[in-house]
Amino acid sequence: MAFYRKRARRCRGDDGRVPTNRTPGRGPIALLSLGHACVDVYQGAVAALVPFLVAERAYGYAAVAGVVLAASLMSSVVQPLFGALTDRWAMPWLLPVSTLVGGAGVALAGVSGDYALTVAAVAVSGIGVAAYHPEAARVARRASRGSHTAMGWFSLGGNLGFAAAPLLVWAVVATGGLRASPLLVVPALAGAALCAAALRGVRARDAAAARTAPAPGRDDWRSFLLLTGAIVCRSVVFVGLSAFVALYVRERTGGGEAAGTAALFVLYLGGAVGTVAGGRLAARFGRVRVVQWSYALTVLAVAGVVLVPGPALYAFVALTSAGLYVPFSLHITLAQDYLPRRVGTASGVTLGLTVSVGGVAAPLIGAVADAVSLQAALVPLIALPALGRLLLRRLPEPHPPSATA
Repeated sequence: MAFYRKRARRCRGDDGRVPTNRTPGRGPIALLSLGHACVDVYQGAVAALVPFLVAERAYGYAAVAGVVLAASLMSSVVQPLFGALTDRWAMPWLLPVSTLVGGAGVALAGVSGDYALTVAAVAVSGIGVAAYHPEAARVARRASRGSHTAMGWFSLGGNLGFAAAPLLVWAVVATGGLRASPLLVVPALAGAALCAAALRGVRARDAAAARTAPAPGRDDWRSFLLLTGAIVCRSVVFVGLSAFVALYVRERTGGGEAAGTAALFVLYLGGAVGTVAGGRLAARFGRVRVVQWSYALTVLAVAGVVLVPGPALYAFVALTSAGLYVPFSLHITLAQDYLPRRVGTASGVTLGLTVSVGGVAAPLIGAVADAVSLQAALVPLIALPALGRLLLRRLPEPHPPSATA
């Protein structure tokens, strides 16, 4: 009987090993996911402010693209630096502190009508976002113990924050104007409290897991760089659409601010479904195959957004969102498994540096839109997911080390 009880425990996974399709540590992961949502509100909020900056301050396409660029550069270029630091020293205190900094920057963005001060405020917010993600990804990886599904839930929080940002900004700014932006600090206060609670839950099991964790494997820089190139292509498409899809849908459908906000909401909300689906699909088909399929879908979806007129645009925006978000959490775990000795660096590059390229591309898209048309400026975005799919063609499926309880 003792033999059969022991065997049954092993079948359930109670022998200490955690299969990658399970979701261990649900309490800390849930808190980290909610905290992630509160932080990524401020990534989505900058793009959501664009129509109001155009309406209240008469900014042109290039000017609002500059605001998006400031947030993207500071949240992206600085992120690998924080990643390298977290590879050397654990800095869990960064989670609540960076959440507050990210919220304070966006809250101050609408206070002054001066363009330079607005850019400076969103840049400060970007620094807070940059400081948060590498350490949060490291803590989530430890709490998830190698589970793709758990990392999907962690990423889902960020996507929900993105999705909530247009509605939150619209609720605050549409009623009180840009000067009501200080109210946008509320999610940061909640996020800081959630991060502190999550860290308390992770700390004890983190120390126990560190004593029995397997030695990291070898770094595969070639595969990491190919993956990074594909993520760059994805980043340009995502940032470009985030910055201009609200204005584009208003042009193509003849709707008002609500029509543009709805399109941005659909773009972000699709990530909630896509991220969770990505983790489950990866458990069945493998991460690399799922990522490859997603990039192929994105090519067709973006073509529909750019070329199809009328209300059908919303369906293609939703498909684009799925194509962009299904591989999102898989990018993170793939990068971490390609560089198991530099998890913070892998997280910082994947979540940060690659996004900066999208931010750099945004002003170019805005300049072409000012010179020709917004539709013509968005046409090149169709080719980028195809290029990303080519880079992923020979990418190997990594085998992460077994996590231990």
